[in-house]
This record gives sequence, C-alpha cells and structure tokens, in this order.
Amino acid sequence: MILDRVKPLDAILAAAEKKSLHRSLGAWQLMLFGIGCIIGTGIFVLTAAGAQKAGPGLMLAFVIAGAVCIVAALCYAEIAAMIPVAGSAYTYSYATMGELLAWTVGWALILEYAIAASAVSVGWSGYFSGTILNEFLGIALPQWLSAGPLALGGEPGGFINLPALIIALMVTWLLMIGTSESAKVNAALVAIKVTALTAFIGLTLTSAYFDPDKFNPFLPAGVFGGFGTGVGAVGAAATIFFAYVGFDAVSTAAEETKNPQRNVPIGLVGSLFFCTVFYILVAAGAIGTIGGQPIMGPGGVPLPAGSEELARQCALPAYSGALVCSDEALAHVLRRIGFSGIGNLLGIAAFLALPSVILVLLFAQTRIFFVTSRDGLLPAGLSKVHPRWKTPYVVTLLTGAIVAVGAAFFPVGQLADIANAGTLYAFAMVAVAVMVLRRTAPDRPRDFRTPLLWFVGPATIGGCAFLFLNLPLEAMLVLPLWSAIGLLVYFGYSRRMSHLAQGIVEVVDDIAGEETMIPIDPAPRSD
Repeated sequence: MILDRVKPLDAILAAAEKKSLHRSLGAWQLMLFGIGCIIGTGIFVLTAAGAQKAGPGLMLAFVIAGAVCIVAALCYAEIAAMIPVAGSAYTYSYATMGELLAWTVGWALILEYAIAASAVSVGWSGYFSGTILNEFLGIALPQWLSAGPLALGGEPGGFINLPALIIALMVTWLLMIGTSESAKVNAALVAIKVTALTAFIGLTLTSAYFDPDKFNPFLPAGVFGGFGTGVGAVGAAATIFFAYVGFDAVSTAAEETKNPQRNVPIGLVGSLFFCTVFYILVAAGAIGTIGGQPIMGPGGVPLPAGSEELARQCALPAYSGALVCSDEALAHVLRRIGFSGIGNLLGIAAFLALPSVILVLLFAQTRIFFVTSRDGLLPAGLSKVHPRWKTPYVVTLLTGAIVAVGAAFFPVGQLADIANAGTLYAFAMVAVAVMVLRRTAPDRPRDFRTPLLWFVGPATIGGCAFLFLNLPLEAMLVLPLWSAIGLLVYFGYSRRMSHLAQGIVEVVDDIAGEETMIPIDPAPRSD
C-alpha cells in the first residue's frame, strides 16, 4: 500500500507536552496578531490585478475569498490545538493520512512559499521604483531594469526586475547569517501598515473625487468569467485570496491562549472579518475615486493581468492613469486625487513593511524544506546547519536563488495565482485531516472543536476547489505538473530513504530546542 505510513500522533505530541507554555493571550491579542499577519502584500500590490479581473466587483471578490478563509480557519484552529508542533499542514497530514499525502502537501507548500516570496519581492519593487526612486530621488529606472519580460504596467519589453532580484537576495542573506526580526520592529511595521491603510480609506471615501457612478457597471466581467479564464468576481477572488494568506499563524498560538475554546475562533474569525471589511473599504476608496473598470480585450473579456497586451494598452495615453495599470496602486490613487505627499508616505510604508513579509515567507519555506529533509524525504545535506551561523544555509541559499529568479522575470499577478494554487491545496488537506482525526482519534483532547464540522469541513474543501478552478488555466496547470515532479522524487528517493520506513521518528520541539529520537517498529515495506 502507498498510504501505509502514518507518523505516530503520540510521538508528535511528545514535543508539545514539553513546552509548558503559559496561557496568557486573550481574544483581542489574537485578533491583533492575526491582523498583523494578514495585512501585507495582497492589498498593497494586488488591488490593480484584482480590478483588472473584476472591476468594481473586486469588493465582492474580497467577500468570497474571506468566506473561504473563515471556514478554513475553523479547521486550522482544531488541528493546531491538537498538534502544536512545527511543520504546519505537512505535519498534520503526516499524522493523519500518511507519508505520501503529507509529502504532496509539503511539496505544494514549498512551491507556495517560494512563489509567494517572489510575488512580494515584485510588489516591493513597484513601490521602490515608483516612490523612493522616482518621487523622492527623481530617478527613473530604465524599463528593462525595472520589469520582467511580461510585467504589468509600462511599456512591454522589460528584461529583468532588478530591484525585486536584489531584495530577494538581501533577505536570503539575512536569513543565512541568522538575522531575525525583533518583536518591537514587527509591531512597528504592523502599526505603519494599519495606519497607512486607515488614512487611505479616510482620504478616498471623503474625497470630492469620490463618485458612486464609477462603480457602474459593478460586474463588467460577471461573477463567473469562465473556466480557466481567471476573470470575473470569482476569478479575482482566486487571485486576491493571496491577500489573506497568513491567518493560519493565529492557530499556532492556541497553546498560549486563555480559554482557547472561545478565544481561538474569535481571534481567527475576528481578524479575518476585520481584514475583509478593511479590504472592501480600500477597494471602494480606490475605485470610487479614480475608477477601476478593466481594460477589455476581444469579446468583451478583460485582458489577462500581467499580459503583454495589457502592458501595451497601459502604455497608451488613454490608460496612463488607470488603476489597473499601476504597480503601486494605492499610492497612485492618492497622487491622482491631490494627496501626493500622503501617497508617497503610503509608498514608504509599503517599502518598509514588505521586506518583513518576504523574510517570513522565505523562513516558512525553508522550514518546510528543512522538516521534510529532517524526516529523510529529501537529502540530509539540505538540512545541514552552518557551524557559525546556526542556520540551514544550504536550503536557504537554494530557495533564495529560486525566489530571486522568479521575482526577476515574472509579474506579480501570475506569481500570486501560482502561489494560491499550492495554498488552496494545503488548506483543503487540513480540512480532510480534521475530519479524519474525528474518526480515528475521537477521544483525543481538543481545546477547540470546529463547530458544525459536517458542514465546515466539506465547505472548506469545496471552497478551495472552487477558487482553484477559477484560477487562470496556466496557474491551475502548475500545481499538477509540480506535483508530478514531486511524485517522481518521492518514489525515486523519498519513500526508500524515509526515516519512518527505517523505524525512526524524530520530533523537534522548537520552543525547548530539544530533539527526541523515538524508535518504532519499521513500517511495512511495500515498495
């Protein structure tokens, strides 16, 4: 059998039992933590790409994506409280559905985090080139150095996005030498982001430029744009789903939460609800002031975000100031309505805050890589720790190089779509894992139980599948192709070299910094 290797839940929970963490977090602290994790690249960068797909229907897209995230969050809350150790959805799957499916989840997460980091790097590049270089220093970076071959906005024909390449390599270097963010710096960056977006909402919604007629037609591409087109409100939801990635970090704080039965779902759902309302108001302010109608192609279908044809249209004088053509959308809106100074400050806020998002995504990607290598599913050399820096420098360097190349040559909208494909698969598998554990381990202690799991679990799986099928066809194809490569790696190397197959389970407690080698009876060899 190929689904025969399930990592013992008792061995995994042995790490959690050693933590003895103090329960000190309340619902309000969890909500603030979630808001800080969620608000990032998506809203600063993908507003233009979302508007190109759905027009004013971008507001509905935020509701659709937020609803899928809320049901997924409830599943995350239960399983994270049960298995509060490293590895995220990969570990959850290993403990419930076995090694093969866990490998596919880990393999998808490796793709997700790497591509997401590339997308954030491209988003940062837009604010760096538009605000820091152009507005403050008066330097216009040549098109061939500031955009990939198919970058959104400006004239087509760029060669390389040099700022995106540089920021990705700089963050990689910081991770390699062991530099980490401090809690105070993170808190400051969260405050900067929330303050900047609050100012944007206030200035745009009260502006004399705000005109309700700019929301008409509200759904120029309809609700469903069609299979594989990635347009319409649902197609935009599949793209701006990227704006919600990060909420699952709240679930990892379950062990440190007072009354988790009550506070974890409040923190998860509350932060998602707040951000959804926040995002809708930002979209309303942007579209209501300068308009957000997409640029249409043949047959009245919006041109694909990030396409060369859209770039050509954006280069025409008629569309030079359009929201859908901007690579620093929110700062661009404020400049267009007479708040250039505040628009520049918002650009600075994005410039300062986005590198921390790149760092977190790269760190998460290398951690998944590291855990799979530690489990024997990838060569041990990838998890080699530098004797001086004490970091997994090999996998960090490899990951950083791939991220930098992606950032240098691909547009942000396409990168976000590809990253979302892996995220949606991982979220669906978490829902499956929760339902499996309800049947295989019904008596296990659960600090939090997902309410109405008979509905929430299938709704999560169905919602993730629904959004996946509304991604552009190219983004949908990347995940099965990547998965096929992963299966070749698994059956060619990983299944034979797995520690679990050799009768060894390794559990690492990140908090205590301890390793436990637990011998078990070797799994039956069926390969």
